[in-house]
Amino acid sequence: MDLRDDARDAADAIAERLAVPQAVRSLDHRQGWWPQSLAHGAVGVALLHIERARTGQGPWQRAHDWLACAAEEPAVGGPDSHLYYGAPALAFALHAAADRPGQYARALDTLDQYVTTAIRGRLASAHARMDRGEMAALAEFDAIRGLSGMGALLLHRDVHTGLLRQVLAYLVRLTEPVTHDGEVLPGWWSHLAPSGEASPDYPAGHANNGVAHGISGPLALLSLAARRGVTVEGHREAITRVLAWLDQWQQEGPAGPWWPYWITREQLRSGVPGPGPSRPSWCYGTAGFARAQQLAALALNDRDRQRAAERALLQAMTDPAQLGATVDVSLCHGFAGLAHITQLVAADALTPGLTECLPRLLAPIIDTAPGTQTASLLDSPDGCDIGLLEGAAGVALALHSFHTGTPSASGWDACFLTSSA
Repeated sequence: MDLRDDARDAADAIAERLAVPQAVRSLDHRQGWWPQSLAHGAVGVALLHIERARTGQGPWQRAHDWLACAAEEPAVGGPDSHLYYGAPALAFALHAAADRPGQYARALDTLDQYVTTAIRGRLASAHARMDRGEMAALAEFDAIRGLSGMGALLLHRDVHTGLLRQVLAYLVRLTEPVTHDGEVLPGWWSHLAPSGEASPDYPAGHANNGVAHGISGPLALLSLAARRGVTVEGHREAITRVLAWLDQWQQEGPAGPWWPYWITREQLRSGVPGPGPSRPSWCYGTAGFARAQQLAALALNDRDRQRAAERALLQAMTDPAQLGATVDVSLCHGFAGLAHITQLVAADALTPGLTECLPRLLAPIIDTAPGTQTASLLDSPDGCDIGLLEGAAGVALALHSFHTGTPSASGWDACFLTSSA
């Protein structure tokens, strides 16, 4: 049996345990039971079964059952909703499930009303905040809770291009430098801690660099949109500004380049970041930084930058110290995420050697018997996480993608702003 077969068997085992919503609901959920959560709940599990059904690996009935579970209660809209929760998450999953024109059209039209209303409100609030000269909250712009994530949904849906351009124009403005207390800061500087809350440990805030909660999320969306031909005034300049910031803070270590998770005001003044590198995850690590910069290089047709981003990922994926700092198998910050991003980067790469990293990245998942690995994810004494971001559905999707060796049929990974499809 080869590695792809092992990945298929491991994905099959997880999918079987996640087959029936009623049975899964009785598990001890670490995050609680949140059906409309893409990150931790039923929407993420629905995506797993949608992708499997689209590729002939599983029955459509399971996808429909999980979509029905996720939509059992009225859709959550307004300020509490975002790509990973509520109406936007439901719209993302339904769009992924629509395998023929017009399918789910009525439900999607209803959800789109929630989504577009929420986006317009957030854009108005964001521009008003900028007009007042105030600093941003991470949740205003980030990929998980903010306008970058909502823009990713619009790009994925491809039906509200005018509104998507408004999101892109906002992101262009976000990248423009601002002056606070006599200091020039990047426009995404936040007065909050990386947690998104005020903290005495971050008295002057910080500039977040990550894909999940920092400026690399907007960079990825701007780059993906540009590659689709959806651009606004100042689009290329915004991409270049973010890249210049990341270049400024790029560090060189024995195992290659790395980027700090964030920069405090003290570090900005001294020019010296904190220690690193840490784990090379999607959310904050070299894997996420490298993919965002590769996408930017592809958008700008900058082959030198593309090679540099790919080499950074290759060096991180072959560095025992960085891989040793990775302690779980999730998509967000574990081996499933490293393997999936490496597979995506390799598909677009000028640089050889990335595909050869995949067996080592997948080994922590598939070297364990499928039933044992599934039990570790869903029967943990600390509780289970069934969802996409840190849970079993995400692990199974990464394994499924490796098994098929093809781009996602449903576009499930568009919510990570990593897919160039």
